[in-house]
Amino acid sequence: MSVRFERLTFAGSQGSTLAGRLELPAGAPAAFALFAHCFTCTKDIVAAGRIAEGLAGHGIAVLRFDFTGLGASEGDFAHTNFSSNVEDLVRAADFLRDNYAAPKLLVGHSLGGAAVLAAAHRIPESVAVATIGAPADPGHVAQLFTGKRAEIEAAGEAEVLLAGRPFRIRKQFLDDVAMQNNAAKLADLGRALLVFHAPRDQIVGIENAGLIFQAARHPKSFVSLDDADHLLTRRADATYVADILSAWAARYLGDAVRSRQATVPAEEGNVVARERGADAAHGVGRLAQEIVVGRHLLSADEPVAAGGSDTGPNPYDLLLAALGACTSMTLRLYADHKQWPLERIAVRLSHEKIHAADCTDCETREGKIDRIEREIELDGDLDAAQRQRLLEIAEKCPVHRTLHSEIKIASALAPAVSPAA
Repeated sequence: MSVRFERLTFAGSQGSTLAGRLELPAGAPAAFALFAHCFTCTKDIVAAGRIAEGLAGHGIAVLRFDFTGLGASEGDFAHTNFSSNVEDLVRAADFLRDNYAAPKLLVGHSLGGAAVLAAAHRIPESVAVATIGAPADPGHVAQLFTGKRAEIEAAGEAEVLLAGRPFRIRKQFLDDVAMQNNAAKLADLGRALLVFHAPRDQIVGIENAGLIFQAARHPKSFVSLDDADHLLTRRADATYVADILSAWAARYLGDAVRSRQATVPAEEGNVVARERGADAAHGVGRLAQEIVVGRHLLSADEPVAAGGSDTGPNPYDLLLAALGACTSMTLRLYADHKQWPLERIAVRLSHEKIHAADCTDCETREGKIDRIEREIELDGDLDAAQRQRLLEIAEKCPVHRTLHSEIKIASALAPAVSPAA
């Protein structure tokens, strides 16, 4: 599945503008995830990119962003700490909720793993959390600048070299990580947990995975990363994490993710409509449908009043949508060909059943017939003759012609699937 992305910005916990990248699947996302990078890293670290792309390939959109003062984000890193990172994560979740959909999956690498564990209870929509090489205690990060600790305590701050880059660490950072209690948060996590860790991790020892796993309640899982390094610099290791993570998360993220992974998209030119399967926990009723059109994923349902769960438009709404889209496209192509100043097109449609006797220009005289009202709004400096011509062209829309022509629907049963032995 091809992947696309959007660059975006949002306000962080300290008022600075944070830079993010939203990895998106080719079709509609089945769910959204939030990724937290490692200490002093950025959203563009190789592992973050590969994992985000891998999840998007499985239909899960992923937002990764630079914490305050790092990468392309504004702010002063020296004024940040673990608590501000957690706040940035909450702000990122708020941004997704307001503009796309709230994240159901939280993923954190190294100290980012500790951060998503701390932030999970403040993101109520989250149902699953995964950590990668995460410390059990955020205070573990203080070991990275043990040689400068005395200077930080005495002078209030010191410059520390981390991965060959200088960072100014202040005493408030040490005080903040010392106050964290992730063990208590883990006990009350209330979400499915997956712990990834490499036994040979030289930065965050494997014992941290054991402490996290023991403190958390079920459902919880552990996956060994064998000989991977802490930063997952090998492509195969990051790809492995993405594949395992998406398969594990599908159990908790709902039907849409499972459907993406269990089926092959429809071939070009074909449309597949299938039941999603009733799932009361996620508000999905027995009439809910998933529609696969090539690489695109759509939904259909009935309103609650009609026995559905209203998770998508009803079949007649989709029919109107097809006619409306076709009408607008046809008018755009014609106006552009004529070089007419047509700026914008809007097509509003409605459908109802009426008595045939009430239709003066219909051939059918008994029973009821379908009536579609189509109102076309044309913006631009068009004269009356051009507007009238465009109204005539609307009648030539291919879907319009199909609806007015004789239609033969040939139905056949697919071969029965034999039950497994």
